Amino acid sequence: MIPDGLELSADAVLASCPDAMVAVDARLRVAAWNPAAERLFGWSAAETLGRPAPMVPSELLAEEHAVLERARAGGPVSILTRRLRRDGTAVDVRVDTGPLHGADGARAGWLQVFRRDGDHGELRSHAAERARLVRRLTDVAADINADLDLGAVLDRIARSLAELTGADAGGFALIEGDRLRLVSLSGLSEHLKGYTAPLESSLFGELLRSGRSVLLATDDNGSLDDLIWADLDGLHTIALGVSSVQGRPYGALYALYSGRRVGHVELELLELLAAHAGVALGNAMAYQEMVRRRAKEHAVVESSADGIAVLDGRGRVRKWNRAAAELTGVAPARAAGRPPPFPLPEGEGESVRHRLPGGRWVEILVTGIGGTEERVVDFRDITQAKELEEEKDLFMATAGHELRTPVTVVQGFAGTLVQRWEQLDDAARKDAVRTIAERSSVLARLVENLLLGAAAEGDLRVGAEEFDLRRLLDEAAGAFSSFSARHTLRLEAPDRLPAALGDPVATDVIVGQLLENAFKYSPDGGSVRMVARADGGLLVVDVEDEGVGIAPGDEERIFGRFVQGDAGDRRRFGGIGLGLYIVRRLARAQGGDVTADSRPIGARMRLTLHSASSRDGAADDSAGEGGVSVRTASRPESDAGPDQGR
Repeated sequence: MIPDGLELSADAVLASCPDAMVAVDARLRVAAWNPAAERLFGWSAAETLGRPAPMVPSELLAEEHAVLERARAGGPVSILTRRLRRDGTAVDVRVDTGPLHGADGARAGWLQVFRRDGDHGELRSHAAERARLVRRLTDVAADINADLDLGAVLDRIARSLAELTGADAGGFALIEGDRLRLVSLSGLSEHLKGYTAPLESSLFGELLRSGRSVLLATDDNGSLDDLIWADLDGLHTIALGVSSVQGRPYGALYALYSGRRVGHVELELLELLAAHAGVALGNAMAYQEMVRRRAKEHAVVESSADGIAVLDGRGRVRKWNRAAAELTGVAPARAAGRPPPFPLPEGEGESVRHRLPGGRWVEILVTGIGGTEERVVDFRDITQAKELEEEKDLFMATAGHELRTPVTVVQGFAGTLVQRWEQLDDAARKDAVRTIAERSSVLARLVENLLLGAAAEGDLRVGAEEFDLRRLLDEAAGAFSSFSARHTLRLEAPDRLPAALGDPVATDVIVGQLLENAFKYSPDGGSVRMVARADGGLLVVDVEDEGVGIAPGDEERIFGRFVQGDAGDRRRFGGIGLGLYIVRRLARAQGGDVTADSRPIGARMRLTLHSASSRDGAADDSAGEGGVSVRTASRPESDAGPDQGR
């Protein structure tokens, strides 16, 4: 009962109270700051209102949160602690904290009353107990951080609950979108692991919406079955704290109590443990991400077609991928700890081309790894490119040489005709024109072969029709019958040779080229035989000469571009070395082939084609022995000399 004439207000009570009084709202912002608080701590009301209380040391924030949460859930809490003054000095105080209710009876915040404490013995005892708890927490945190496996870290966190907070059970719930998933347990049935619940309606959702870091729920003030905690008999209190990773809530640490009462000390330890859990989880997640990235990088490096090596600061191999071993023939175990088996570029951005002992050419590049002395060496197989480069150089030299002679002759005789037409008789003029025509034919043949060689690089388009191979061979033999006075040409083929399946024009080019080579590589003359026969579903045409033959081991090499049969003297027979390259491509485009064999005297080139009957699934084996056509060459030797290389 207020005496008559005495009117009291909350402001008047606060202003006249000798003890420092501070009220904070639900968001922990100062709502009231009386003159005694200004005298005790040094900040004015204008400096504190609407802001977080400035006198709580950062290392005691968890204790402050625990006290406020304990008071919110269960009434006044009194502790002995330390607070800061504006000048930076510390003051020992006893703090009494209780819930603050609004006019409608709802909780609106907290009221704290601060008194200087003179009992230094009690203060020392409180400080010693706090130091002991911090040491326990430090040991537990070190144990948690000792493992970098995410699942193991979560299990360690759950097991640490009972030791630090005296909880009867607990667990860690992970945020997954709009739900919570129980990922680790302690003191509960294992079958509960993996249980999920809506985040919005959970205690954790309430905690996140409140902006606080810990929450205390009892069977008197809230539901305790937001996850599956009913599995614990006698459950009466749940405490939970937020674990954040890189500033974002990641999950919640739940402490369950069925026997003992929960005080602010347990809440403080729970908040601190949740914070350490966030750090440990962040480390484990970062480690897992690093392992994942390394696994990805390892997979990329190992699957690379380029050789990749990592060198340490001394230039010795630390990593040697599969392609590096295949390119160099040096196994990773042999390469490790040694310099790479090739020279390195002098600087980044430069490259070195090097021929390995096995004959492969590699191009080598080096890049430094920032922040370390290590370097990454990338080397790729450029053997084909190198061979192509050499072939191009050879082609330019060969083509230039071969084209120069006919062009020079044509220019010379054409100039003679222009300048001396009146002085030349008819015979001289005809001879000059004939020479120009012949050399122009040679030039045209060279150009045609160059074009064929270019076309052979792509997909050759050839026909697939039935044609008379015997007739084609007869015509070819007739065309070459007067090729050289030193040679005789014999065609041996059955009268009833089956029809061939392919392209007659392309086959004519092939046969002509093989005959040209037979004459060209028989400089001393001799017999040239063209033998045709049916062999099952195939037709076989052999062109045999008595010339220089093919060196052992060159049976395949001679089909390369710009390669001639006589490797010891490339200019001996002239030509640009595209002939056999072209004919093999033409034959294979028809489904056949051209192969080469050396004989005791001379060489044998073999053309195979499919017979038309093979298309119907049966070969025509009824061909007889047939007649033999014998033709003797009579063309003057001086006019011989086809311009294709073998």
